[in-house]
Amino acid sequence: MAMLATFWIVLLTIALNAPAGNGQSVQTDPSKSGFVGDTVELRCLFINGKPPVKISQVTWQKLINGSKQNVATANPALGVSVLPPFKDRVSFKHPAVRQRTPSSLEDTTIVFTNLRLSDEAAYICEYTTFPAGNRENMVNLTVFARPVTKMSLTSPTIVARTPKRKMPVATCMSANGKPPSVIKWDTTLKGEATFQETRNPNGTVTVRSNYIVLPSRETHRQKLTCIVTYRAERFTDSVILNVQYEPEVKIEGFDGNWYLNRPNVQLTCNADANPPVTVYQWKLLNGSLPNNIEIKNNTLFFKGPVTYELGGTYVCDATNSIGTRSGLVEVNVTEFPIFPTHTGREIPLEQHSSGIAIGCAVGGVALLAAAIALLVFFLRRRQRTFKGDYSTKKHVFGNGYSKAGGMPAHPPMPKNLQYPDDSDDEKKPAQISGPGGFEGGDRDFDGNSEDLKRPYFTVDEGESRDYDERTLAFQYDPEPEIADDMVSQTDGSVISKKEWYV
Repeated sequence: MAMLATFWIVLLTIALNAPAGNGQSVQTDPSKSGFVGDTVELRCLFINGKPPVKISQVTWQKLINGSKQNVATANPALGVSVLPPFKDRVSFKHPAVRQRTPSSLEDTTIVFTNLRLSDEAAYICEYTTFPAGNRENMVNLTVFARPVTKMSLTSPTIVARTPKRKMPVATCMSANGKPPSVIKWDTTLKGEATFQETRNPNGTVTVRSNYIVLPSRETHRQKLTCIVTYRAERFTDSVILNVQYEPEVKIEGFDGNWYLNRPNVQLTCNADANPPVTVYQWKLLNGSLPNNIEIKNNTLFFKGPVTYELGGTYVCDATNSIGTRSGLVEVNVTEFPIFPTHTGREIPLEQHSSGIAIGCAVGGVALLAAAIALLVFFLRRRQRTFKGDYSTKKHVFGNGYSKAGGMPAHPPMPKNLQYPDDSDDEKKPAQISGPGGFEGGDRDFDGNSEDLKRPYFTVDEGESRDYDERTLAFQYDPEPEIADDMVSQTDGSVISKKEWYV
């Protein structure tokens, strides 16, 4: 039915807006809109073509379900008239119309004040002329209703009870809106939302949404924000949940290291509750509390050092207006303190001390072995001496020359023996290797050292004599002058230095 009425309105609008054959026409806005309580104008102009015609009357009508209802009229002879129920809210915009000036009827715009939802309809502006007849046009008036948004807790206090069950904790409502609003929730609290729309008799719509959660300690003091979107406008409102719950109890103070004679130990009963805990009660399972205990509020103070009598299971009962919950801790007393290790394993003080002693002993033995090895190394290096084993001759460092079986006398030799400009290899005795000799890397001979600057003497193979630089006394016989590059032998011959060093 509504679709049929809309079709006829559109069809009538097209027909009314069609230009007249003689040039006279009525102009209006295609549509107008406003909110409830606003003021809105409905424009209507008469275009008087040639030849001009005489305007006899102008009438505004409201089209309701295919029938017309008069709103206001303007007549040059009778004046202006506004009919109920529009009498106090509708008027012609131009005063000239009320003064009955014929030319003033060409603009008969009316003004609606204090707009109502019932004012929504199609309005027709009709001109009666002579001799051209009637000319009219239509404007559609739409009235919007801005909703009233409200958010609230479903209850001032929400109780989390056992068994747990879901329940609505907050409500967001957008009431009497036209068109209806859209509601969304913004929160980190896990839950679900429900939505409901109610159409009111005046054409408005009320949208209601509930947020449902499982009340618990975690939902207490959580924030819920409702976002209402109405056309291009946006409204937000928030609430903080107040959830009451039984105490969550935890006993603190036992660190797993209560040992004999440890002083100043205590246990504290911490409870998270809403509303706060009013009563704390302590007890020891399978026994009574020790005599050296002092109770202050939620704390057990143990007077004196720790003894084996303090071991056991301690229970704390915490009570608030919602209920009572308990917490417990198992206290074990050890003979020695427990120290953590790098592996996370804990060991008693007695084992800890034994481990330290063993470690020190092992470390001392290792250090002693290293010192002995180092001493042997240095002694072996010092014991390495020159033990030549030539097939024909041996080089022995000394203070002069000697033949086998005797000690010929020589004149004193200068302290610094001069050599011709031979190569460095000729100035140095060859390094001796092999069994009983120097290793290649054990000693480097320095051509400028005192030993190399001393004269040489030879010993026949097979002799085994020990010479002491302090006891040997040599008598040198005069010998014929020898070339600088020659060396005297024990048999009286001479050889070149090059042969001698080979």
